[in-house]
Amino acid sequence: MQKIEHIGIAVKDLKVANLLFEKLLGTASYKEEEVLSEGVKTSFFKTGPNKIELLEATTAESPIAKFIEKKGEGVHHIAFAVDDIVAEIARLKQEGFTVLNDTPKKGADNKLVAFLHPKGTNGVLIELCQDAPREVE
Repeated sequence: MQKIEHIGIAVKDLKVANLLFEKLLGTASYKEEEVLSEGVKTSFFKTGPNKIELLEATTAESPIAKFIEKKGEGVHHIAFAVDDIVAEIARLKQEGFTVLNDTPKKGADNKLVAFLHPKGTNGVLIELCQDAPREVE
């Protein structure tokens, strides 16, 4: 793993949270997008070398909706950048971690992502992120 790629924060209302984090960080969100497969809208902030991802559920079945229902708003996951997500999934499985998706899927901010079950990581949901290859037009 290279570095912490971002910290994901579950929020009830993205517009309200955006205003709060704009004040807190002194900068506007640089990107908003919807990830239909995960049932979320995201907003990204950058401060120095660090990134924060705010996540709002768009469906009641979304993992974010379930998280907020169970735990309330707050830190949802820590994402780590990796060079080769397929190799990292294989390595972590061999080390005994439970990977929630065996093959990487498209995530927000042009990333391929996979998640580790929090039961095996001291209660912290871990996301692996690799820059997705640019699509040829």
